[in-house]
Amino acid sequence: MKKLINTIKNILNENNKLPFSVYSSIKEQKLLNVPIAKPLLIVVLSGDKELGQDSELICHSGDFIFLSDSPSINMRNIPKDKEYFALLIEFDYQDFNDLQINTSYKKDYYVGKTTPALEKCLQQFVEISQWAPEQVWSLRKREIITLLCHMGHSEILSLLNNPKIKDRLHEMFLEQGFHELNIEVICEELAMSESTLRRKLKLEGTSVQEIKDQARLGLGLHLLQTTRHSIGLIADKCGYQSQSRFTDRFKGRFGLTPSELRKTKMKD
Repeated sequence: MKKLINTIKNILNENNKLPFSVYSSIKEQKLLNVPIAKPLLIVVLSGDKELGQDSELICHSGDFIFLSDSPSINMRNIPKDKEYFALLIEFDYQDFNDLQINTSYKKDYYVGKTTPALEKCLQQFVEISQWAPEQVWSLRKREIITLLCHMGHSEILSLLNNPKIKDRLHEMFLEQGFHELNIEVICEELAMSESTLRRKLKLEGTSVQEIKDQARLGLGLHLLQTTRHSIGLIADKCGYQSQSRFTDRFKGRFGLTPSELRKTKMKD
């Protein structure tokens, strides 16, 4: 694991766009209602990760967890040997094209061990991010999925749901920003009336405002975990007109303020 961790840290220092993310901390992080927008692979490389209302699911260093998209899940990131360090790879739905879905597995997650073969595959995936064009990234993501299935983890294929209106709308907010995107623009891009949009979202158990709030706060959490941007700048990127409003909404969602989260990544 040390080689993979060191490679990741060296690449992160280059500040390039990457096909993966890293969440790390030197103090425990307890996060409520974390949204998972797309199928997500989390590989715990140092420390422990607990998930669920009562931390019923525990992933130790050397474990991986594959999560289905979910509006909220509770998490605890617990450092050991100086830090918590996890590699995150988010998958798009096209990464699963033509793969046979296993419908017999009914859970929203799948946990397994990071074997030497998987670790080598992840090492190569991280390394190619330095030189490969973005078009190659999806092929290498598919390679990870194929390897996991070959290793007996085909249950991960059941964690896919067919893309829905809410998924498209979530992407639109992230791509076009939270200031400019209004209901008229949304309806025009989706080629449907406002009443049809609201009706379809209601059938999916959500609304435009809920998707917007989830997208902007999910982005805020991601930026706090992966960048050194000021909290004020992050608030602006997430579409909030003031840092204080962002802080209030963030704490209301995740159970701690942006400043408190930042302190888990800093030495006293």
